[in-house]
Amino acid sequence: MSILSGKKILLGVTAGIAAYKTAHLVRLFIKAGAQVKVVMTPASKEFVTPLTLSTLSNNPVYSSFFEKGEEDTEEWNSHVELGLWADYMLVAPATANTLAKMASGVCDNLLMAVYLSAKCKVYFAPAMDLDMYKHPTTTESVEKLQTFGNVFIPPSSGFLASGLIGEGRMEEPENIVSFIENDIIKGMPLYNKQVVITAGPTYEAIDPVRFIGNHSSGKMGFELAKTAASLGANVKLITGPSNEQVSSNLIERINVVSAEEMYNEVHGNYEQSTIAILSAAVADYRPKEISEQKIKKSTDVMSIDLVKTKDILASLGKAKKDQFLVGFALETNNELENATAKLTKKNLDLIVLNSLQDKGAGFKKPTNKVTIIDKFENISEFSLKSKAEVAEDIFNEILKRIYA
Repeated sequence: MSILSGKKILLGVTAGIAAYKTAHLVRLFIKAGAQVKVVMTPASKEFVTPLTLSTLSNNPVYSSFFEKGEEDTEEWNSHVELGLWADYMLVAPATANTLAKMASGVCDNLLMAVYLSAKCKVYFAPAMDLDMYKHPTTTESVEKLQTFGNVFIPPSSGFLASGLIGEGRMEEPENIVSFIENDIIKGMPLYNKQVVITAGPTYEAIDPVRFIGNHSSGKMGFELAKTAASLGANVKLITGPSNEQVSSNLIERINVVSAEEMYNEVHGNYEQSTIAILSAAVADYRPKEISEQKIKKSTDVMSIDLVKTKDILASLGKAKKDQFLVGFALETNNELENATAKLTKKNLDLIVLNSLQDKGAGFKKPTNKVTIIDKFENISEFSLKSKAEVAEDIFNEILKRIYA
């Protein structure tokens, strides 16, 4: 999962030979999960066709204020609506001509009108020959655009269309996407913070075949990990057996099986963390002895001696320094009373209460209904929502308190 997933990106294409790279750039944005709309200058269509970029982006390509509609009517392309639509705008390649227009506010085509209307962050990736790039007017344009808050993606050095070798080559599409992702992450509230999240069940072995477990799917924990990554955090996702999947370079998945393994992994990552959220359904008991061989069915009744597992959440509460610690409580009766008692006893900052009495909540469900209680016993109740939305609610409550 990329930080660009679900984002709306407006790509401005100008008339440079590097425009051929924009086809690959659009594909990379789409692969990252972004929506893309392309605005081209009229001259840029000599270098890459609107049909190519429209096909790759799954959206119409815009290049003029008016488009021919049905029965030869003209339809207006609103530069204001396009500018408001985008979460981020990228001008690539940005020629010397376009840079000068952007810096001085010359508005003689649709792209410039969209740029001047945009409310979002704007990135620009210059592309031109070496001497053009080094010219004082280009340098002045680049510097001026940065004073406006626009973000400069420096060109690389290499072979240029003129045959010269030097600076001015538009950065490669993969590097442009990485640059934007990294820049966005740096502005996120959890940038450079480590978040530990536990998920799923634990399996406590009886013998090599059988185990004590529960019905947790891990979905809630995985959604919490995704949300933490979307906020810029480096996530340690410590999960028991689960079929859930996650793909993000900000999430490290650590697979465990037993409560003991989860205890060790959590403690190994806790000291460096800013936030720890323990949403795993950890077994409260494990067999006192584990048979090395499969136990044969030889009697009508079999008893197994159980001993308590280590209480991971309580141990973290005791070890807590500056960490923000969040626990979960799954209750069937006296829900608020039991959850509040757990919050205090285990030295938590927040507890997320689930009740099995609530329809649509619980294990293996795509939805959840939670009540969040903080250490001052402030209570926030939420309606039934998807677990992705619940994860967002939980992090909103955390951030309110961390950055209060």
